[in-house]
Amino acid sequence: MTDWTSLNFVVVDVEGNGQQPPDLVELAAVPVVGGVIGEPMSWLVKPETPIKYFATRIHGLSSKDVANCPSFEAVKVDVLTALSHPAIVAHNAHVDVGVLQRKLTGWEPPEVFDTLKLARRLMPGMDSYRLGSLVEVFSLAEGLPEDLSPHRATYDALVAARLFVLLATKAHSLEELRGQPPEKVDEDVLF
Repeated sequence: MTDWTSLNFVVVDVEGNGQQPPDLVELAAVPVVGGVIGEPMSWLVKPETPIKYFATRIHGLSSKDVANCPSFEAVKVDVLTALSHPAIVAHNAHVDVGVLQRKLTGWEPPEVFDTLKLARRLMPGMDSYRLGSLVEVFSLAEGLPEDLSPHRATYDALVAARLFVLLATKAHSLEELRGQPPEKVDEDVLF
């Protein structure tokens, strides 16, 4: 069995403008190296189309808030550097990965771990698997800076990183984290 900490991860969260498909407004990336959660990096960017009201109600960012922010193209190299880990982690990962693939033309994500799917598999029977519910149940926001708030990329990426470490520790091995069955030991070889 391979210790899960032998692989380096980056936990990502994106906030969108409410369009379909969503355009990027905010992105955060939190490295998890050797099982240790690192410092978050984040970017606010001006989307190509305005932020819809209902998106503002969720994350609190309006078009006015990002009017003077750089375009995604201006931060693209920094984002690619932040994403340069062997594995990406996100809660409900297909959304975040989809936005990143649209913004980073030609970029293919490395191995992806979805904390929503992992939580369902490793912690069956929970009342809810929404990130906010899991944050409450496991006190994942404890000790975070007070200026961070739910539904903002840095907060969500940090609590998702904490959730991932909790789930990975519960899984014990990289194989179990990947959902691979444990290797069968041939008992005849042992005796």
